[in-house]
Amino acid sequence: MSTGETEPLGLWQQIQEDWEVHGRDWTKPGFRAVAVHRFGVWRMTLEPKLVRAPFSLLYQALYRKIRNGYGIELPYTVELGRRVVIEHQGGIVIHGYCHIGDDSIIRQGVTLGLRYLDRHFDAPKLGKRVNVGAGAVILGNVTVGDDANIGANAVVLSDVPPKATAVGIPAKIIGSETIK
Repeated sequence: MSTGETEPLGLWQQIQEDWEVHGRDWTKPGFRAVAVHRFGVWRMTLEPKLVRAPFSLLYQALYRKIRNGYGIELPYTVELGRRVVIEHQGGIVIHGYCHIGDDSIIRQGVTLGLRYLDRHFDAPKLGKRVNVGAGAVILGNVTVGDDANIGANAVVLSDVPPKATAVGIPAKIIGSETIK
């Protein structure tokens, strides 16, 4: 590719990369959820649909096991970047039209979803290296910039600029540099 873009990774390369960032522990629920997501995306590339059908049945069973067993709802329609870490299990709901950028971290109790019931496609978009604290809620057509931090239990209803920190209910910007 002449535009400087890298060749997309294959399914096993993505899963290996995800395994690395999840501490090389295949038993972690976050790794399992991401691996099932990657499998779900991959199976949609199979043609014809008759070939895809058994893989779709397997994906649906695995998706339900992850959702019901670990409390991580991560549908294959989410645009999931590379090396995304789901750090803990439980109460994680991610709307199917969300975008989560590379190297982001999602913790337990996080909701990325709709703000208005009549706007089905208005889902959050997280940039690269976004750090989402436990219990945070990001609702609606909200863009969270690269390197931003969302504090624990924050309720984000408006855009968060890059490198900013958003805390509170409703969330307010308190800083413009990443907290380490």
